Amino acid sequence: MTDVVLRVAGLRVAYGGIQAVKGIDLEIRAGELVTLIGANGAGKTTTLKAITGTQAWAGEIDYMGKSARGMAPYQLLARGLAMVPEGRGVFARMTVTENLQMGAFVRRDKDGVKRDIDEMFALFPRLKERAKQLAGTLSGGEQQMLAMARALMSQPKLLLLDEPSMGLAPIMVEKVFEVIRSVAQRKVPMLLVEQNARLALEAAHRAYVMESGLITLSGDARALLDDPKVREAYLGEVA
Repeated sequence: MTDVVLRVAGLRVAYGGIQAVKGIDLEIRAGELVTLIGANGAGKTTTLKAITGTQAWAGEIDYMGKSARGMAPYQLLARGLAMVPEGRGVFARMTVTENLQMGAFVRRDKDGVKRDIDEMFALFPRLKERAKQLAGTLSGGEQQMLAMARALMSQPKLLLLDEPSMGLAPIMVEKVFEVIRSVAQRKVPMLLVEQNARLALEAAHRAYVMESGLITLSGDARALLDDPKVREAYLGEVA
């Protein structure tokens, strides 16, 4: 299919003798928001690390119609594959503005970078208020906003998000998902790993459920939201 941005087939990842990912298949098409949900230790973050080239893997990963085998993370980033990591990973000793500039280091259009920084400040007004503040002094929610804005500064063709709501107050969680929905409306393809299954499934087009390194369910996100197994295992409801 020409509209497939990412295709993963038979993906396997091992840590020593432990098989963390056991031959999974998934794909993301143009303009799609896809979520990957599952319990802690299911292999979700490991899957993202393999896709971004930061973890050794076996199987097949095709990105934008070409194999990702042997490609370094910076090469994938240059081709438009950006990630918002678990734990945010902001540059603590740089200002908010400098972090945004770092997000655009693969770009050469200075005027476009400046325009996009202004756009990020419009999307995240809190960051504009703290433009000259060191990132390490921001609250957890503000750092998450900055991590997302920094990734968007690379003008991604595929955006991966790893647990963006982790550790945030409910009001900040809603803000994060508001931004995710806004980015989805721009037709930026996304793969969202998220423990807040309800919000993830409500926002996504399609979803995969991962258990012990395997994909056990997949399909329309709203349909999975109504699936009794999903509701019992991930939404805290008794079937």
